[in-house]
Amino acid sequence: MAAGAPRIFVSHLAGVAVFDPNGDQVGRVRELVAMLRVGRRPPRLLGLVVELSTRRRIFLPMTRVTGIESGQVITTGVLNVRRFEQRPTERLIFGELLDRRVRLEETGEEVTVLDVSIQQLPARREWQIDRVFVRRGRVGAFRRSKGETMTVEWSAVTGFSLEEHGQGAESLLATFEQLRPADLANVLHHLSPKRRGEVAAALDDDRLADVLEELPEDDQIEILGKLKEERAADVLEAMDPDDAADLLAELPAEDVERLLTLMRPGDAADVRRLMAYAERTAGGLMTTEPIVLRPDATVADALARVRNPDLSPALAAQVYVCRPPDETPTGKYLGTVHFQRLLRDPPFTLVGSLVDDGLQPLDPDAALPVVAGFFATYDMVAAPVVDESGSLLGAVTVDDVLDHMLPDDWRETEFHLTDEGTPHGA
Repeated sequence: MAAGAPRIFVSHLAGVAVFDPNGDQVGRVRELVAMLRVGRRPPRLLGLVVELSTRRRIFLPMTRVTGIESGQVITTGVLNVRRFEQRPTERLIFGELLDRRVRLEETGEEVTVLDVSIQQLPARREWQIDRVFVRRGRVGAFRRSKGETMTVEWSAVTGFSLEEHGQGAESLLATFEQLRPADLANVLHHLSPKRRGEVAAALDDDRLADVLEELPEDDQIEILGKLKEERAADVLEAMDPDDAADLLAELPAEDVERLLTLMRPGDAADVRRLMAYAERTAGGLMTTEPIVLRPDATVADALARVRNPDLSPALAAQVYVCRPPDETPTGKYLGTVHFQRLLRDPPFTLVGSLVDDGLQPLDPDAALPVVAGFFATYDMVAAPVVDESGSLLGAVTVDDVLDHMLPDDWRETEFHLTDEGTPHGA
């Protein structure tokens, strides 16, 4: 844990108000949702159950939480208002972990869990349960007991974690938790359809979206078809718009329209816009969510945006300077500022004075070979896509170019490095 990272006992979060970035209250915390792990590893905190003013309870992922401060939770403002439904791999902290009888590992003594603390991992937006507040002796009605209380590390108690060799989707997911999305996708691809569906159904929306982006089209269609339509729409919202558009393009028109209707209007609009372009063109390859800044933004502003852990390395490699509006399609595109240039100038420097406007941006109808040639010629990892009016539509990243240039079955090829660093099969 990073020095100074806040440790918060969950009992202090019960009923705490949840605010959007504008300071408007959206609801109150009623539960916390965690996922247990195999062995003694601390559980990961997945998110909060927030009760809206309408009494509806929704799920707020921790990736949408920007701060937990004294008496309040701050969100990104992006909320999915569909009713919360607990999944098989999820555990409710208030409802299932507190008041539970567990044992101290060192002595075998049975104790009662009164509270647990959560802490954010360094340089990440991930939170985990790290300590347990317990009482010796039994706790009766109203928790009256004279037993000694103590706070111990999660690993100091037994009675929570999953069995090492469990066969349920919960144990399987915990085993695979540290895998990168591409590696987990490879595992899923080689499972039976029944097992693949069970694991996919148990993954949270963001994780499943990341994995779907790495799977062959047949597997994507199969998994999406087994999800309830509202859940499928949630997962499509969590995918990169270009990947969601590629997946929807493989579905029957009536299914596409139904899913787009269930998605948030802004997300659906981005996907519809991408589906208007041919798949193997710059417009079909681009993402609509690059980093866009106005010319009066500073280097410090730009670096703050680049630090976003949700960005891929390719998208974080440069920012695009445009006149307002800031969301694609933007106002007039002025040029690009590369990450290396941001590191060389003082934080107060305006990005408008640093733009590289010497490279011709890509036309949305540029064919895949033209796009690939652009990347190869100028050693780029991302490139702007601009329409004839001068508006930035999005950005193409090198990973999407490679994905469409490799053979259709490239994901079937075993690829791993030998001890000497040489790929097998090379």
